[in-house]
Amino acid sequence: MQLIVDSEKALDKIAQEIIKYSGQSRIWIFYGEMGSGKTTLIKAIANHLNVEDNVHSPTFSIVNEYGNSNGDIFYHFDFYRIKNESEAMDIGIEEYFDSGDLCFIEWPQKIPSLLPDQFLKIEIKITSNTSREINISHHGK
Repeated sequence: MQLIVDSEKALDKIAQEIIKYSGQSRIWIFYGEMGSGKTTLIKAIANHLNVEDNVHSPTFSIVNEYGNSNGDIFYHFDFYRIKNESEAMDIGIEEYFDSGDLCFIEWPQKIPSLLPDQFLKIEIKITSNTSREINISHHGK
């Protein structure tokens, strides 16, 4: 599925479309260069999932945990600053992935061998200062 975002206001509708398209996927990986809007998109998605916490990039903490009023837990990872996959292993990444909770992963290219077999891939491409192309696809079994 391909979506075009031409304003920040359009993110609301885009977030709804991604949630609807995601189906049962629990691991969502976000690709995009620095400044492409990965965290901004995750904030919009979290808003539609009724996340009550302040969503922000976990660049220094590597993982943030959020919750909603239904008792659902969401994990938000940012692997930009890790040097190798063993740092992700040190935080117990497999336990997060196996939890059944929704996991949002920024910079998944830093942990290629640790990604689960099934995930929702979200690629964000900058097309201009104000627009983005978002390609979404299911991967795995």
